[in-house]
Amino acid sequence: MQVRARLRHYRVAPRKARLLTDMISGMDIARAIDTLRFARKKSAPVIMKLLQSAVANADQQGNVDVDALYVRQAFVDEGPTLRRFRPRAMGRATRIRKRSSHITVVLDDER
Repeated sequence: MQVRARLRHYRVAPRKARLLTDMISGMDIARAIDTLRFARKKSAPVIMKLLQSAVANADQQGNVDVDALYVRQAFVDEGPTLRRFRPRAMGRATRIRKRSSHITVVLDDER
């Protein structure tokens, strides 16, 4: 049985969050949490909390063995981009893009 958890509008660039989601895809839950605990990235604690939320979702359903779960899929989609402007030389302006991400974690108990 598949279980998922989603985090939307998280203010980190998708490219940076994908580094971690690609790393934990296919791992069992305990190993993925340990990997995220020692990762030195801004999005690591947030993805770890999302992973724990997905485990709690599986536990709430009742018919899933929580110890047999693994990360079937973890992916990051691009969210809305905030556009800001920074003044530059000779009266010009440059666009600054503040990106956001939608992070999804899918767990499964059957390999």
